Amino acid sequence: MLKENFQSVESNIQRACEISGRNRSDVTLIAVSKTKPIGMLEEIYNCGCRNFGENKVQELSEKFPLLKSDVKWHMIGHLQRNKVKNIIDKVSFIHSVDSYRLAEEINIQAKKKNLVIPILIEVNIADESTKFGVSMQYTKPLVKDISALENVRVKGLMTIAPNVENPENNRIYFKQLKQLFIDISNENIDNVSMDVLSMGMTGDYAVAIEEGATMIRVGTGIFGERNYSI
Repeated sequence: MLKENFQSVESNIQRACEISGRNRSDVTLIAVSKTKPIGMLEEIYNCGCRNFGENKVQELSEKFPLLKSDVKWHMIGHLQRNKVKNIIDKVSFIHSVDSYRLAEEINIQAKKKNLVIPILIEVNIADESTKFGVSMQYTKPLVKDISALENVRVKGLMTIAPNVENPENNRIYFKQLKQLFIDISNENIDNVSMDVLSMGMTGDYAVAIEEGATMIRVGTGIFGERNYSI
């Protein structure tokens, strides 16, 4: 079942890439494994996936030593400053930076470990009150502020689009984030490279790819419904 799910997602990614004239290699699939047991992650690993995303620090920390060392771990959930130290040497990317104070703490902890941490700025593209992220108009100033931090590198933008029944309804938001991505890239800010556009989840990743996503975060589409009791 998991293998079939994974293959189905891969087929959809390939199709979306073909529609938009892109190469499959342009898009990184992150298997969002929150609440899932390590055995399920191993099964997806054996399908060829090397990028896994977690929402909670404790869960990422527990799973980190249980998969092989070539796995890249992505922190995609809201990150509290007091927990940064627990994952600073485990993550390949932190997707959910939405304040200077959080970036500053990542910088402090990275410096202790002599690391440079790639981060994405989380943009609340639809200005939803229930979601984290910085508003569009404040994104570029935040990027400029963070760019001065020595042990942090802004690599792009991330968003969680609205939960909609028709994925086409999110196309406008993906277009807006792509344009913001281009605008910031054109600023040529020191220590900033707009390489990564993390957008699109199980319900809308095909549309996100068509609009320029370079990373998509798929959980339910691969693993099935999550266990909310954990």
